[in-house]
Amino acid sequence: MRAGLPLAARGMRIGLLGGSFDPAHEGHVAITEAAMRQFRLDRVWWLVSPGNPLKARGPAPMAQRLAQARRLLTDPRIVVTDIEQRLGTRMTADTLAALRRLYPGVRFVWLMGSDNLVQFHRWDRWKRIAATVPIGVLARPGSRTAARHTKAAQVMARARLPLSQAGTLAGRKPPAWVLVNLPMSRQSSTALRAGR
Repeated sequence: MRAGLPLAARGMRIGLLGGSFDPAHEGHVAITEAAMRQFRLDRVWWLVSPGNPLKARGPAPMAQRLAQARRLLTDPRIVVTDIEQRLGTRMTADTLAALRRLYPGVRFVWLMGSDNLVQFHRWDRWKRIAATVPIGVLARPGSRTAARHTKAAQVMARARLPLSQAGTLAGRKPPAWVLVNLPMSRQSSTALRAGR
């Protein structure tokens, strides 16, 4: 195992929430806690990305974003990481491939807000991502309905699980995904940056 990477044992169910976290906020915490409950996860790793290829502007420095995210959290099951920076990966498909090699037997679940599902078909090798790990989609304001009708949702329609089976997601063979409704938080990193 490489230095600085989180520990995980074979059989653990770990959610992966990627993003710039610029800055991390209570909305991230709320969807993480909901994901742990709904998908019966042992841990959630926040993958603080070096940068987002779909965003025009670069994020705040990595050290600042990591420190701010860690100050926000109190649950030791939620781990803030700079895995992509340590692995030298920028694309989710590459990060997932590396994590599966480094952590054999760990049951990873990719977590995303419904706002990300709306643009998922624009991600690099998105179909490979869907074929690599199950995906837990968490409703976000303004995108819950749109997410159900996106190109990605239509392509993956047969792999969608009913909400009643959300707790089985980590043990499912991909492709598998489920959309979970939760109490809405309108907080966003974009709005918080604008208020600085």
